Amino acid sequence: MSIIIGTRGSKLALAQTATVCGKLAAMGIDAEKKVIATQGDTVTGVPLHEIGGQGVFVRALDDAILVGEIDCAVHSMKDIPAFRPYGLFMAAIIKRDPPADYIAYHSVLAGVRVIGTSSIRRRAQLLRHDPDLTVKDLRGNVDTRIRKLNAGEYDAIVLAEAGLMRLGIRVPGERLPPDTFVPSPNQGTIAVVSRADPSLMETLSALDHPQTRNDVAIERAVMEQMGGGCFTPLGIYCRAGHLVAEVLSLDGNRTERIEVHVQNLEQACEQGRILRGRAQDLIDQAHAKMGFAHAR
Repeated sequence: MSIIIGTRGSKLALAQTATVCGKLAAMGIDAEKKVIATQGDTVTGVPLHEIGGQGVFVRALDDAILVGEIDCAVHSMKDIPAFRPYGLFMAAIIKRDPPADYIAYHSVLAGVRVIGTSSIRRRAQLLRHDPDLTVKDLRGNVDTRIRKLNAGEYDAIVLAEAGLMRLGIRVPGERLPPDTFVPSPNQGTIAVVSRADPSLMETLSALDHPQTRNDVAIERAVMEQMGGGCFTPLGIYCRAGHLVAEVLSLDGNRTERIEVHVQNLEQACEQGRILRGRAQDLIDQAHAKMGFAHAR
């Protein structure tokens, strides 16, 4: 059996796809990579929330699966939106890498005053930690972001630790504790999305990691209840059923948070509804402000 795997052309996407291809090769299955450009790759001059948030890295690959151009696609799972087109299937979720954010800097952390990130969640969490920080937008692939740090455009930048690991990049800095800087839902996780073909799904299911699938399903269940989309500073992290989720104001001045153990998706949905009830005004305020900026 030979499988055509779609991927973005970034170094990180290619590294993630190489991981999946290596696992398939170990099973005696040939895999061919096909690079497909996405809107997130071609529009790089504006923040993610202004060009559609999560879905900008996914839609073109979804379309390629649905028209039969590729058999499946490899994604950072945090890029996959909550609502998916009919005919697609989450065929495999690879064992999770560290989900934490990583703050990279060259001097000393106490001297960091200007930080780069494109994430409104990270921005809000950083400002909660220190309201006197200046947080500036930062787009581009990992190499571009590190180059801008090295050029002195920022005192520090925030990246996903898993991405650095997958690329084999070492840069001075430290992990941000995920119980305080709660990651994006599904951060650190690679997903393989395929068309709903039984034989293909059965083959890819051998790559699945059950605990990771359960944890990220809980995170997504909470995310789906929130309804705030890419405009809301939202962190959700589950590990072996221990769930931490928070919604922040855009300026980081206020946080609504839950921390609880959940046993199933029904309980996760209930916790999501509870958090949304507490944080509805923050969601509305963020959507009004960021949605207006996007509309402009």
